Amino acid sequence: MMPIAITVGAIFYNTFDKLSFLTPYLIFVMLFLTYCNLKVKDIRLSPLHAWMITIQVIGSLIVYFILSPFNTILAQSAMICILAPTGTAAPVITGMLKGDVESVTAYSLLSNITVAIVAPVIFSFVGSYQTMPFIDSLWTIAQKVMFLLLAPFATALVLRKFTPKITEKIGKYSGLSFYIWSLALCVVAGRTVSFIIKQSNSNHVIEILIAIAAFIICACLFLVGRRIGKSYDKTVAGGQGLGQKNTILAIWMAQTYLNPIASIGPGAYVLWQNIVNSYQVWLKRKSL
Repeated sequence: MMPIAITVGAIFYNTFDKLSFLTPYLIFVMLFLTYCNLKVKDIRLSPLHAWMITIQVIGSLIVYFILSPFNTILAQSAMICILAPTGTAAPVITGMLKGDVESVTAYSLLSNITVAIVAPVIFSFVGSYQTMPFIDSLWTIAQKVMFLLLAPFATALVLRKFTPKITEKIGKYSGLSFYIWSLALCVVAGRTVSFIIKQSNSNHVIEILIAIAAFIICACLFLVGRRIGKSYDKTVAGGQGLGQKNTILAIWMAQTYLNPIASIGPGAYVLWQNIVNSYQVWLKRKSL
């Protein structure tokens, strides 16, 4: 489905580019369906999560400041690949790999909340809102990002509190997230291709470097996550929690608050992380 969605979005980029306004709503629905299956009593935070969230936030800033003297777009792209929260499908892949699903689910929620808090601050300094006063840019970005990431969780909690049966029924349709994700992938792929084609000063060298950087970051996040997770007997959970990203959200944030070309990074990350996941699942099935 992934290559089909990307191909369709790229070929019909003019059409899907016009649908880019749907992206935040699609992300909201995907997160809401995921959180409807999440019970607060099942959330257990651990030292592993603290290490992972530190790498996610501090690591993104370190990479940005290292790369920004060479190229700002490359630095923004690398930063958003690391800063992006855990993907909604991470618990599913973790289950297929016989890992700790509860740990990844808890970290997915933690990473989304963290990004909702720190992203507006970071984007105010390094994004397209730098010309605005800090408080104004912070408030403008926070309204959208925090609402998008926190409102689905809050809505699911309220529904579970007052209408638990309805919430459970909604949770049974969480599989719809896959089809919503496919549509969102078509939209962001079309949006990305549109930016590449319409840019006035095309720099394909930078675009290739961005894709290569996304591959290196993807491999490092999976490896580092597994290494840290191994120390807590949660090797799979560490790798998936840190390495598998919500790339749809990352692309949307890059296209909205950073240089649009920076979205090529998380766009390429979609491909790299799915290759890694496919290889891991293949190895697991081969060992059974």
